[in-house]
Order: sequence, then structure tokens, then C-alpha cells
Amino acid sequence: MFSSVAHLARANPFNAPHLQLVHDGLADLRSSPPGPPGPPRRPRNLAAAAVEEYSCEFGSAKYYALCGFGGVLSCGLTHTAVVPLDLVKCRMQVDPQKYKGIFNGFSVTLKEDGVRGLAKGWAPTFIGYSLQGLCKFGFYEVFKVLYSNMLGEENTYLWRTSLYLAASASAEFFADIALAPMEAAKVRIQTQPGYANTLRDAAPKMYKEEGLKAFYKGVAPLWMRQIPYTMMKFACFERTVEALYKFVVPKPRSECSKPEQLVVTFVAGYIGVWKGLFARIIMIGTLTALQWFIYDSVKVYFRLPRPPPPEMPESLKKKLGLTQ
Repeated sequence: MFSSVAHLARANPFNAPHLQLVHDGLADLRSSPPGPPGPPRRPRNLAAAAVEEYSCEFGSAKYYALCGFGGVLSCGLTHTAVVPLDLVKCRMQVDPQKYKGIFNGFSVTLKEDGVRGLAKGWAPTFIGYSLQGLCKFGFYEVFKVLYSNMLGEENTYLWRTSLYLAASASAEFFADIALAPMEAAKVRIQTQPGYANTLRDAAPKMYKEEGLKAFYKGVAPLWMRQIPYTMMKFACFERTVEALYKFVVPKPRSECSKPEQLVVTFVAGYIGVWKGLFARIIMIGTLTALQWFIYDSVKVYFRLPRPPPPEMPESLKKKLGLTQ
């Protein structure tokens, strides 16, 4: 078990694809039981029709809609849950002389605004991050299938990390456009005393003072912050899930129960953000892992198709001489 975890820790998910080919092929061969060759395995087809156990077809409009709903829950609920911490963090950034630290920030906020003051900005946070989650997860699934179809089966496997990076960046571009208006209102409510206490007060006031640009002038900083983070978040998660099933979990995902699969999802979400400061690991790691757990739980609940981890296509194995 420990050797498997060590192997996983040493694995670099961003290796150049051609440097991994022989290793992946040999790993597949080592995992195959000895004996006479059986019938050829049917290549994985992302656009295959849903089998009877699924509620919809992979890549259908219903599939994307339910993925978007999973994103609404995963981002909307988790970000709303940490509004008090986000409020103090924003105030520390705007007025570090008054809010000298996390605990001091909570103390000052409670003294001045009471317990209800810690919830300031919850409405734009919930609406904004729900819309962001809808676009982030829903469009990620759309772009992943779109780019995969453009690349073809072999190149999808070879360049799968690049595919995850491109699909997540494309999705986050639109997700931040959806988030920006509510993020702008939230910041005004939380950091400008006396400006507004609720979204109903803040939004009309912002529009009256500056027009539509008040809601979107922060979109460029959002792109700069969120797109790189989302690219790493999705690519690390995808490759970590793949590595967990290959090196740690003792059986294929198709043989794992739904609770076992969700545990792997949560662990993969945490491993993807191990690098960084300890406090960031605790907060962002837990937030990210919970988002993936909620998102995958929605897929399980609605019986959505969940393709297995990527496998080297048979045509590519033949080209490399790994099969006869």
C-alpha cells in the first residue's frame, strides 16, 4: 500500500505524452492476468449511447444540464458556507490597519456588526458562485467532449492533460463573466461601510453611479486569478483520479461501489492542492474536495454516465508494439 502511494506521489501528471506511452502500455500489460488472449477490448467511446442503467445519454443536452446543476450546488453551497471567512479576508486586504489578522478581524466584525454582520454579502456570493459553478462544470464537460472529438481517440489519450487544461480554461472564461457582477456587488457590501447592506440595495446603486461597467470592470482580474487556478484544479483532479485507480485502488472503477468511488473523488480533490501553505491546504483543499464530492454525488444521484479513467486505445498499442 505504502509503495503504491509513494509511486503515486512521484508521478508527474504533466509529463510529455510520448514519454509516458511505453510506461502506460507496460503498466496495462502488467495488470492483465496471464493466459490466452481473450476477445479484443472495445475502445472507449466518449460519445457512446447510454446503457440502460443511466438516466440519459453521455453528451446529451440533459447530461450537460445536470452537470451544470451539479456545478451550481458544488460552488454555490461551498462558497456561501465560507462567507464569514471571505468577508474578514476582504476587509483585511482593504484595511489592514483595522483588521490585523483573521482572529482580530472576526473580533472587530462581531463587535461592530454582531453575528449577522458575518453574513454580509451572502446573497451575491450564493448567486454569483452558483452561476460560476454552472458554467465552470457544465461548460467543462462540453469543451472536453468538443476538443476530444476534434483531436480523435488517439490524440485525446496522448494529450489528455492538455485537453483538461484547455477545456477548463475555456469553461472558466465564461464562468468568470457570469460571476463578475455578483462579485463586484459582494465586494462593495463587504468592504465599503455604509454603502449597502444587501444585494437589493447595492445593485441599483452601482448601476446608477457607473452603469454596466460597475459590474464588469473586475472581470479581467478574475480571469487572471481564476483561469490558472481552475486549469490546475481540473487537470490535477483528472490525472489524480486516473493514478489512484491505476496504482492505489485494488480494483477497476466499474467494480467499485458508489460510496467507494465518491471517496476516491474526495481524496483526489484534496491531493490536487497539496502544494502550498498549510492554511491554504486546509481551507482551499477542503473547499475543492467538497466541490468535487458534491459534483460527483449529483452525477451518482441522477445516474449520469461516468466514463472510466482513460485507457490507451488498442490502435495506439499496436503502433507501439505492445500488442500482437
